[in-house]
Amino acid sequence: MNAGSSIQQAVDLNLFLYDRPLHPELFRHYADFRVRQGDYQVDIWLVGLAHVVTVSRGAAALTELVAPESDVLPQRGILTHFRMKGERDLEKQTEEGWNYMVSTQVEQMEDALYKSVHNDLLQHAMKRGCYVLFEQWADGSGLVPFSYIDHEARAYEFHLHAFHAFPAERTIVKTQTIFELPRDE
Repeated sequence: MNAGSSIQQAVDLNLFLYDRPLHPELFRHYADFRVRQGDYQVDIWLVGLAHVVTVSRGAAALTELVAPESDVLPQRGILTHFRMKGERDLEKQTEEGWNYMVSTQVEQMEDALYKSVHNDLLQHAMKRGCYVLFEQWADGSGLVPFSYIDHEARAYEFHLHAFHAFPAERTIVKTQTIFELPRDE
């Protein structure tokens, strides 16, 4: 069974950081794209109301996974892992000189505010970035769950903004991530 292949709930999301790429067949891909910048590349997969981002240069890689915990996820290579709840900031440096910084926020809102934020994010997503609507998981409220990713690639940094909208829970899950690659000496 693939991770990200059925309806997900915000309360089930975890953030994992791996020191390696993950196998694509572990996930159901609803959208994916690749970014090339200088001597590194980034693979981004929207896997339901979740995502996988792998930044790689040569044989070195870091992978951010935001998804529910699953038996199919590998244990090898996990640098950190936590359940996403409220707000959290994390910075992690690897032995190879990579620096990873993430700020996460799981925000549950009142109906009127959620509807406004949901619609604003969706309008922004239609103009920039990559997004996927999950009409099959709509709850009848007229609001459709979606995932939206925007990015900026720099010479030695990759910036990622990800939003996952859960209308049934009136919750938006946000991550802001910076991958800093080691500078060439």
